[in-house]
Order: sequence, then C-alpha cells, then structure tokens
Amino acid sequence: MRLRVFAATSLALLSLLPSIGAQAQASADDGRKLFVDGVAPLPACALCHTLKKAGASGQIGPDLDDLRPGADRVEKAMRNGIGPMPSFKTLTEVQIKTLAAYVAAVAGAP
Repeated sequence: MRLRVFAATSLALLSLLPSIGAQAQASADDGRKLFVDGVAPLPACALCHTLKKAGASGQIGPDLDDLRPGADRVEKAMRNGIGPMPSFKTLTEVQIKTLAAYVAAVAGAP
C-alpha cells in the first residue's frame, strides 16, 4: 500500500516539473526585461552596468560580471541605493526579488 502511495505521489510531483521549469524561465525572462528595459520612470540597470548575458555594457556602475553579487547584495543596493546609484523604492517586492535573482544567476554569484 505504501509503495502505491509513494508511486502515485512521485508521479504527481514529476508531472509538475515542466511547469516549474516554465516558471523559472519566465522569472529569468522577467528579470532580464527589468534589467534591460527598466520600469518607468526609473532608468534601466543596463544603462549603467555591464552584464554580458543581458547584452549590457554600461560604464557608470560596477561591472556585474566582475563583481558577481549575490541576490541579497543586489536587493540591498536597489532598496537603499549605493554611491551614485539611487534607491529604487518604486519597484515592487516581486520586481526587486526577480531582478536580484536574475543578476545573481547570470553574473555567476558564488
């Protein structure tokens, strides 16, 4: 009986994998769009930062491929600002987390 329940549960979980992969891809696409296009009236990250996988070669802010920031560091910078970078308080929590996760993932954060 336990084996049947385990098998049924496993099959149910496996059926979710394609949607999980699609959600991860959607989040990566959303993060890239936020990085490249920004959210009006805020400037796009790509105007100031270099991030090769986003096709960005900004020269004002640090090169994110070299810096390799983790998501928490990106979130903190976006919320509080840092140096010449302003805070991005008009972004939603979801936008901040999506953008931070994207930057950390494609910059190769440790």
